[in-house]
Amino acid sequence: MASQEMINEYRRWRAFQRQAQLDTEHRAARRKLDESRVSATRMTEAYRSMAEKGAEEGAFYRTLYLRSHDDAALACEGWLFVRRVLSEGGSTRVRATLLETFRLANGQLEPGKTPAEKVTLEIYDQLLVDKGMATAVRVDRVDGDRQVQFLTFSDQARGDLRQHLNY
Repeated sequence: MASQEMINEYRRWRAFQRQAQLDTEHRAARRKLDESRVSATRMTEAYRSMAEKGAEEGAFYRTLYLRSHDDAALACEGWLFVRRVLSEGGSTRVRATLLETFRLANGQLEPGKTPAEKVTLEIYDQLLVDKGMATAVRVDRVDGDRQVQFLTFSDQARGDLRQHLNY
């Protein structure tokens, strides 16, 4: 096996390892969120706080989300800069900028290697019929295709990514 081919295989293996890790982390965080019965109102408050910290300190928050690929939903990772939270008519929308740092097709990326992407997320309560009519909060992208179940970690923030914003 040629050395370049071996390096490419190693990179591919690393990407699959990272994918498995992110899938597990996303499932565990989603389960914990569902079990804690966080409401859309509380989630909205968290995103408002992220927007305030973003404006004051340039804070970006680590985000995991699912992206559909054919019949599979694969976890992706990025850093989210929350610009503002809009609530009107029973709907809550979050305007943000996403710096993608992992997708299986691209592998691990440094923030800024791909262009920052403006996203609009919607926060809502979802009825879980299989869990005895319980509700769970969901945050899904509404302006793009195939990106759902955003989980943004308010305790995992960094302030050194502002130079990657392109607006």
